[in-house]
Amino acid sequence: MKLVFILDPLESLKSYKDTSLAIMREASQRGHELFVSLQHDIFLRGEQARIYVQKFNFTEKNYITSEKAEFAPCDFDAIIMRKDPPFDNEYLYSTYLLEIAANQGARVLNNPVAIRGWNEKLSVTRFPQFAPEFLVTSNQTLIRDFLKKHEDIVVKPLDGMGGSSIFRLTLQDPNISVILETITEFGTRTIMAQRYLPAIVQGDKRIIVIDGEPLPYTLARIPMAGETRGNLAAGGTGVAQPLTSRDRDI
Repeated sequence: MKLVFILDPLESLKSYKDTSLAIMREASQRGHELFVSLQHDIFLRGEQARIYVQKFNFTEKNYITSEKAEFAPCDFDAIIMRKDPPFDNEYLYSTYLLEIAANQGARVLNNPVAIRGWNEKLSVTRFPQFAPEFLVTSNQTLIRDFLKKHEDIVVKPLDGMGGSSIFRLTLQDPNISVILETITEFGTRTIMAQRYLPAIVQGDKRIIVIDGEPLPYTLARIPMAGETRGNLAAGGTGVAQPLTSRDRDI
């Protein structure tokens, strides 16, 4: 098959841990033809969706084996959206363009409508029985009240990744005001606050589900000493662990 991966710039990817490159390497080993694009390479000319792509080969030093060329997205077997957040306006616009491409016959993975409608942070609000107490707001007074109630919380943006701009706050923290001003941009940016879970020292978990069935092992991301974030980009360590009964319930 001919597969197009929409990625971040190749020079920003870390080959030892980037899952997009791992997927692409497996696809290459299975004989599929690979192409890469950047987010701004998808566009409309009139009513027709178009995309610039470059051929990609793991055997080449810089991976790229051709100049950019223009195609219709439906010329390929699949367009695979692997651009990382932040989920900003440009990301939003790309989902609209990919939706148009899909309506014109392209196979786009994941569904751009689902990407746009399923915020990764807000998704936990659909499963409150499995989530710590949370608050979603831009109101600093509400966040302070939430902190007073739980005494130890985590605040995070709704559109980030990799542990960026995630803060742990306690009642004794001398920087409460500046942290809330910064993360909410003085009350103009909606964020999520959650009750802090001490069990994070044992790692958060990535569970892989295929055809509705979880794999028997999960990736636990263990925070480094002195950290509360398990993100690999924030210094966490990935450890394979067997699924627990609680993991299966979730």
